[in-house]
Amino acid sequence: MRNTIRLAAALLLVSALLSVGAQVPATAQDSGGSVALAEYDLGDTAFTDSESGTVSEVRARVHYPRHLTGRLPLIVMAHGSWWACDSQDAFDWPCTEGSRPFPSYRGYDYLGAALAARGFVVVSISVDAINQTSFDYGDRARLVNEHLRLWQQLAAGKGGPLAGHFVDPSGRPVAPDFTGHVDMTRVGTLGHSRGGKGVMWQASDKHRREWPAGVRVRAVLGLAPVKFDDPEGDHSDTLITKLPFAVVTGSCDGAVREGGQEYLDDVTGLNTATDYSISLKGANHNYYNTTWTPPYLFGEDDSTCPAQELAPSRQQDALTAYATAFFRYELQGDRDGLPVLSGERALPGVTGTTRVVPARR
Repeated sequence: MRNTIRLAAALLLVSALLSVGAQVPATAQDSGGSVALAEYDLGDTAFTDSESGTVSEVRARVHYPRHLTGRLPLIVMAHGSWWACDSQDAFDWPCTEGSRPFPSYRGYDYLGAALAARGFVVVSISVDAINQTSFDYGDRARLVNEHLRLWQQLAAGKGGPLAGHFVDPSGRPVAPDFTGHVDMTRVGTLGHSRGGKGVMWQASDKHRREWPAGVRVRAVLGLAPVKFDDPEGDHSDTLITKLPFAVVTGSCDGAVREGGQEYLDDVTGLNTATDYSISLKGANHNYYNTTWTPPYLFGEDDSTCPAQELAPSRQQDALTAYATAFFRYELQGDRDGLPVLSGERALPGVTGTTRVVPARR
């Protein structure tokens, strides 16, 4: 299903998601055009990681309330490992002549639109260069930090590289005024697959000192996050004990199965904030991203139980409801979604197994 169709569906989903218990803020109550969409693209080689030397693009999709009022929380989303270019014969970065970067970062439009309709500014970043050249989790974390650094400049009215670089979906320049309307002390992150481990790395106790000045991450969601590649017995790079996180996994995930639950095992008894997880029965790995889902180019059904799998739209709707409940609670103080996080209120149309790790006393 094309991204444009999923975006329209996501906007229609906003009213249905009121079953979570949250209310659409005044800035986004008009479902007819309340959410705006823009992109920025500073080029395929705009960021060089000072630690690893990895050269990455700085490119992102931004959903935000069309009428910006007050200071809104920021959510940064990062996709996982996929084809970096739209030609499977491309093995270099930037993509070789005749091919273009693959738009994995556009595969969460449905989620970005729904969250923006609830009063968030949502930035979905492209991670193609890392997928092509390094695969490294630290690289992923530092690319998230680079986007946060740029947003800190923009939100503070200091301009910076993002100023003047926003375009609408048709490529026409737009000038959303984010100055004073993005609260960089209320930041959430979401990462899918290897991106999930990347955001856990970025928010970990060990690496939080690397956050840009003035930025405070307050909530992390790992979406089918990988857990492998940890040194034997050492989980320090992804151990988060000082802020809340949630993990979403699926029982039919052919890539990581339910390994993401191990993040909760690592932190049990150490966490100073309550952490959550839900395992969605029938969910696979790829359907969370519409550009990884058939019939999109290279789309693949990786389900281990295709006869029982959830339809892509049902899986995406479940994620939207759960992520909305989590980020509204942690970043906006809305407690109405707590029954969703605790498992007391079932998600519509799906079966989920929930787990809560209370903060240690």
